[in-house]
Amino acid sequence: MIYLNGVHLSIKDVIAVVRNDLQVALDPDQLELVKQSRRQVEKLVRRGDPIYGINTGFGKLADTSISPSNVEKLQRNLILSHSSGVGQSLSLEIVKAMMLLRANALMKGYSGIRAEVIQLLIDMVNRSVIPVVPAQGSVGASGDLVPLAHMSAVLIGEGQAFYNNQVMPGREALMEAGLEPVVLQSKEGLALINGTQNMTAHGVIGIYDAWILMKTADIAGALTMEALQALPNSIDERVHILRPHGGQMVSARNLRRILSGSKLVSSLSNHRVQDAYSLRCIPQVHGASRDVLQFVEKTIETEINSVTDNPIIFSHDGDVISAGNFHGQPVAFALDFLGITLGELGNISERRIERMVNPQLSGLPPFLVLDSGLNSGYMISQYTAAALVSENKILAHPASVDSIPTSANQEDHVSMGAIAARKMLRILTNVRNILSIEILCACQALEFCDRSKLASATSSVYGFIRKQVPPLTEDRCLEPEIRLVHDLIFSEEIVNIVDDCIGKID
Repeated sequence: MIYLNGVHLSIKDVIAVVRNDLQVALDPDQLELVKQSRRQVEKLVRRGDPIYGINTGFGKLADTSISPSNVEKLQRNLILSHSSGVGQSLSLEIVKAMMLLRANALMKGYSGIRAEVIQLLIDMVNRSVIPVVPAQGSVGASGDLVPLAHMSAVLIGEGQAFYNNQVMPGREALMEAGLEPVVLQSKEGLALINGTQNMTAHGVIGIYDAWILMKTADIAGALTMEALQALPNSIDERVHILRPHGGQMVSARNLRRILSGSKLVSSLSNHRVQDAYSLRCIPQVHGASRDVLQFVEKTIETEINSVTDNPIIFSHDGDVISAGNFHGQPVAFALDFLGITLGELGNISERRIERMVNPQLSGLPPFLVLDSGLNSGYMISQYTAAALVSENKILAHPASVDSIPTSANQEDHVSMGAIAARKMLRILTNVRNILSIEILCACQALEFCDRSKLASATSSVYGFIRKQVPPLTEDRCLEPEIRLVHDLIFSEEIVNIVDDCIGKID
């Protein structure tokens, strides 16, 4: 059980909820702050002073007063009017993460929402009532208004939701799960949709999976180094001490540990004193990516325990401040940077693939298969990797440098963080496929080496792959095998094989 208090939620907690169905509860001690914040809103409503989003319109309509009799309708209309997204639906795990993150932010006690509304959100998480949320429509400035509105529509019995593997009207999904919709009161609609939880949910999933890819990239690089009998000088600890970037030091150490005991990676070489950059510079390239991942992780961890709505209710001193914590710029930058750095992992991996399949570079049979000509071997797998790398270069163009004014120029600078988020996940999936191809090619290249000379860790990975993918002796359909290795990477099984052999790699 995870207890939400707005302070201690971690990335691993979110993953445990969305992928392993860990149950969630609201911290009873923190609920008192939530109730204090709500009492302050109710006091302000009775007093009648104009306060944004409580008794005024929204965005450019902030100067329009709303009568007390229409306060509830104002909040309902907000959710309905903002449910205007388009495109494919977000994945269930992204939406589930959004719900959890929004509930956690509301639990900080600065939003003026009733505890029962937060409880319904968490009941939906626990009972897997997951709103259908279109992926497109957020500009990431007043938060992720559109996706969060679609999420919130189900709370009031509108919209659509997944329940029991079916899509059904939101009200019906709630009833099937034994829940009832709420009638939103003053400030509550705005409290639900003013926040960065859509882009941040993507960030949580992205950074968690990116760390798996980061470790997998070191493993794939080590396999390729053995397949091509690379020189070990590039991972010598003395070299990296002289340029002590943290990520570079870790990647070099991982490679040394993974390759420990290898007799294929040796200092002996016929007429070769150094390797190509895609082999020689693995620690520098992978290491730079590691440093970026550290930055992104810190940004996401800060965001998931932050107040990101507007206005903010300071119940202790009675102040209500309208500010800009909903602006997605910190997350947008981080997700753009994450997409770029993942793209580079794929970029250098594809170059290693090329060195293995190209007989002029590898000294191995053309395209890693005997009877080449009759057989094409892994020729076209490299095409696929090249196509994915090229696509990633387009996707890596930052969304966060763009801004289109909205709400009649009241919201005149936006982050486009939701676009950065979606692009990043597409890049991540592409890189997982590229690394799958590298691992398959490396294992095939090792068919032409003396495998008794493998390091224990790489031998374990080779054996694990070979239990499920036989050596390529003649052409066959490779897509199922790429997909299989993709899934082994996603599930962390390849990383776990190495961890079990030599202890956890960083």
